[in-house]
Amino acid sequence: MEVNIHEAKTHLSRLLERVAMGEEVVIAKAGTPVARLVPIKSATGKFKFGSAKGIIVISDDFNDPLPKEIEDLFWK
Repeated sequence: MEVNIHEAKTHLSRLLERVAMGEEVVIAKAGTPVARLVPIKSATGKFKFGSAKGIIVISDDFNDPLPKEIEDLFWK
């Protein structure tokens, strides 16, 4: 969809709704495209359980108490 600058200023909220739904909007000045509104893809994406399987490994002794010499480092 292409709109002129005046339309873009007047109907920005409506245009942003359309962009959020995946549509691309080109803003033109005197018929020449000068800007493009496109939806931003989420950098984090949706969280999916198990997506780090095989990447992150937690050792079996994860919850075991720390050795005394390491624990002492935290209390000095």
